Amino acid sequence: MHIEIESINQVHESLELDKPQNPLITVIDMKDYKVKKEWINQKYVNTLYSISMKDGSCGLEYGRNTYDFADGVMSFMAPGQVFSFSNKDNATGWMLLFHPELIRNTLLGDKIHQYNFFSYDVHEALHLSADEQKTVTDCMRIVENEAVSRIDKHSNSVIVSGLEFLLNFCNRFYERQFNTRSSENRDVLTKVEGLLKTYYHMDILSKSGLPTVAFLAEKINLSPGYLSDLLKSETGKTAKEHIDFYLINKAKFKLLNSASSISEIAYDLGFEYPQHFSKLFKNKTGYSPKEFRTNLN
Repeated sequence: MHIEIESINQVHESLELDKPQNPLITVIDMKDYKVKKEWINQKYVNTLYSISMKDGSCGLEYGRNTYDFADGVMSFMAPGQVFSFSNKDNATGWMLLFHPELIRNTLLGDKIHQYNFFSYDVHEALHLSADEQKTVTDCMRIVENEAVSRIDKHSNSVIVSGLEFLLNFCNRFYERQFNTRSSENRDVLTKVEGLLKTYYHMDILSKSGLPTVAFLAEKINLSPGYLSDLLKSETGKTAKEHIDFYLINKAKFKLLNSASSISEIAYDLGFEYPQHFSKLFKNKTGYSPKEFRTNLN
């Protein structure tokens, strides 16, 4: 059974905190509450956005290597995600929560889906240096100060602008993290390439259809969003583009080295409809499959 977290007020009541000064956004100091025994292993559905900063000793050690910083660990949740508490959640730090209504009809509301880290798994947390932690915390304090001030006609726009500023810094620091993990990322790239080869050689196509980003991510124990951003940072191509690149290379070989019809090749590659294969091939090569076979044979 899941318990739904629906409002900022509900969060404050559950944590036995004073009523929030702004019903759409709050910042909670983690030292102000302790994880209750009845919370542990209980499933919660979050309907709020959550940005958390914990100290480096919070127990989020998996996914971090010696070349990562350990001064602060950030994690993010979007509405609809399920989470639970553990004994390790009694950490120092802060948690910024805001309701989707806060950013409705704003530029941030239109683009918040572009901040992919809201869909990352917990072991894909952002690890910060001391300077980075200070920068992010300073941004949070600006938002917090505005959120607890007297509400006027400018309050919402200032808060939303502050949130966007904070999220843009997180984007920058995640890019730094991808860069510092370059050797680990190359291992992931090798695994992706191996999985795609296995997918075709083991004839998984006949059972499951085209390979998906979700399939690759599950096999590598990463979230689809993190895998795609990692590959984009390392190679310039997203996970979907890597799949398409592999498919197109397989298609080129079949077009030039077999007498199979274009429809047969499409089905062999896992496409349900040949026209979808032709559209992708044209988009990626500039030629239709027929033109490619005619011009290069």
